[in-house]
Amino acid sequence: MTRDGHPDLPDRHASLGASYGNQYKRLGELADLKKVIECHTRALAITPESHPDMPRRHASLGVSYSDRYWRLGELADLEKAMECKTRALAITPNGHLDMARSHASLGACYVNRYQRLGELADLEKAIECKTRALAITPDGHPDLPDRHASLGVSYTDRYRRLGELADLEKAMECHTRALAITPDGHPNLPDRHACLGVSYTDRYKRLGELADLQKAMECDTRALAITPDGHPDLPDRHADLGLSYTDRYQRLGELADLEKAMGCHTRALALTPDGHPDMPDRHADLGWASNASRQYLLNPIEAYQTAIDLLPQFIWLGATTSQRYLDLSLTESLAVNACFAAIQSSNYPLALEWLEHARCVLHTYGFDTQSILPAAADLMTPELVGQQRRRLAIEYHDLLAQTHQLPGFESLLQPLKANRISAVRNGPVVVLNCHKDRCDALVITSGNDPVVHVPLPSFTEDKARCARSKLDISLGKKGQRQRGFKQLSEPSYEEGFETVLRTLWNDIVQPVLTHLGYLNDTSSENLPHITWCPTGPLTFLPLHAAGDYSQPHTRVFNYAISSYIPTLTALLASTPTQSTRESPLPGTTKELALVQAHTQDQAEYSQLIDCQATTAAVLDAMEQHNWVHLACHANQNVKDPIKSGFHLHDGTLDLSAISRRSFKNKGLAFLSACQTATGDENLPDEAIHLASGMLMAGYPSMIATMWSVNNDDAPFVADKVYWQLMKDGHLGNGEAGRALHHAVAGLREKVGEEKFGCWVPYIHIGS
Repeated sequence: MTRDGHPDLPDRHASLGASYGNQYKRLGELADLKKVIECHTRALAITPESHPDMPRRHASLGVSYSDRYWRLGELADLEKAMECKTRALAITPNGHLDMARSHASLGACYVNRYQRLGELADLEKAIECKTRALAITPDGHPDLPDRHASLGVSYTDRYRRLGELADLEKAMECHTRALAITPDGHPNLPDRHACLGVSYTDRYKRLGELADLQKAMECDTRALAITPDGHPDLPDRHADLGLSYTDRYQRLGELADLEKAMGCHTRALALTPDGHPDMPDRHADLGWASNASRQYLLNPIEAYQTAIDLLPQFIWLGATTSQRYLDLSLTESLAVNACFAAIQSSNYPLALEWLEHARCVLHTYGFDTQSILPAAADLMTPELVGQQRRRLAIEYHDLLAQTHQLPGFESLLQPLKANRISAVRNGPVVVLNCHKDRCDALVITSGNDPVVHVPLPSFTEDKARCARSKLDISLGKKGQRQRGFKQLSEPSYEEGFETVLRTLWNDIVQPVLTHLGYLNDTSSENLPHITWCPTGPLTFLPLHAAGDYSQPHTRVFNYAISSYIPTLTALLASTPTQSTRESPLPGTTKELALVQAHTQDQAEYSQLIDCQATTAAVLDAMEQHNWVHLACHANQNVKDPIKSGFHLHDGTLDLSAISRRSFKNKGLAFLSACQTATGDENLPDEAIHLASGMLMAGYPSMIATMWSVNNDDAPFVADKVYWQLMKDGHLGNGEAGRALHHAVAGLREKVGEEKFGCWVPYIHIGS
């Protein structure tokens, strides 16, 4: 028994931690991994600061946290791993043998965080760390091939993010060098061939050189040939080679290549074990559908139907919230691709059903299940919480299946069917499917032909992303990123706005308005109401402000009032029956004096300011009142979207807390906060943001902002909106959208049409 204070005690703890680590790798028991972290934490705590083993103590603890991150997917473990590894690197002396390994290990953490959050800065840091690790690894070192290969993967990631051909060339250099110095018979040799094959494939798709495709096939073939039977990567090897055969078939048209491709994919599917976490059946369906939609030799409709049906099983309630969010990021293009395939088959109602169902999954599994665990969960161990969550998820699905057998409940929580779309009111709904090949509009009206297709061939997903980047650059020049903080604007920021708004007008909005016949009516009285339902990166773009501002009569607001919805289901579920002035129209907190003036003698009005505005008090007031006006700062939490919320006196009122309250038959939510309608760039197809979160929580009508607004403009807009709404005396049939339309028109007249950053951010969402 080593006594306290003994100089060998830190080593004893570290050695015991290493033994538990080996046992964890052998048996996979989470309890062993917990012991590893405890031992390394204790070893670190009792090691003197100046001890030469101190860097290794930090590094070992960091590796343990990394292992737990890979096991549980909790971002907090990754952050702790990065802290430990950063500290280890900082105190490692120059020239130490562990220096290269420390750089490489920290670089791997940056890669993990980039893959999780999508922050480009993390990828840049990863490349920096890996480059340094490679530079100080001596020739002949056994880790040198891994250093080249790892750096090559990060260059590939940056190429796919930024599209710089130089990054792809560097990736190919790294993978070529890694392959050249990996000994024959080394277990990583198949992976070296496979990675180089990926680089050749990427260059073929970029430059179209057939020689690159042939090289990719050689690499894929060699990787498959030397991968042992029973190896876990064997299904991927078959799948990679199958994709290469598909590419060559598309280029040369040889049927033999297509047959070989299908053979590879069939073999890949057969070798994948049941219950594999990558959902191989889903990936196979998607690959099949992708090929079928281009070749017209297979049935993409059947394939996508299977993938859509499997989606709720993939995004499983039994997983943690963070894991469900990560799974959603893997499916971000499914809804758009399925819709595109159905449109190509001229099955527009089915396209709408698929798009709606896939996009509703995020809202169903992101908001409806926040209270799936009891309050006692806070007292449980993580393992017990996980068991309870999985048990309740299975029970939920069983009960739902039983409910579907009852008369009248066959469609409960099922995808929206096309025969319900005639329920739309207050004008047409325009669903915009933003695919990489082209954009399409599905226009929904209450007529005999409820779903009409309007092709938009000039607009693509890449064009949308480019437009988003231009807007971000323009907003940065304007200093319009945070309410209450302004920097001097640069004169060119209007040009970026004008370019984006002109593109939206020419490629999307004008063709839709032409189809609807709205351009023939130049009257500004009783403008029709359009509700936009965009997908993909289009969700970040201001369609309501589209126009060619160099020409007269080419602005969308001259012809229609615009609102937004995240999904059709949200609109149908939240559209209330019309209420009259006789019904109570309670008020909210806001830019206070203005709303008080408008609500006198017409509504019960309460205000919570400063220390009164606590999270509990605001939630209670929201239950007691129909309308809410939140004039405060807000934040979008990219790591955990349901933690996005409003900053109040005692903390953040997040969407998770709001969704746990049962708000029924509410009215207007006016979100006069920062960037309340900005979603998560990593999940553009199914973006959760504060405004759509409030919609799902029970508020059918929302006024929000796409970015921060000027402090002088917010009271002006609120004043005009509430004046119009109190004058109308009712809400629920587009009145809020119409009121905002007139308010923004007044603001535009006040500040000048060219001040896009001031008036464009205001949007209406819902009914």
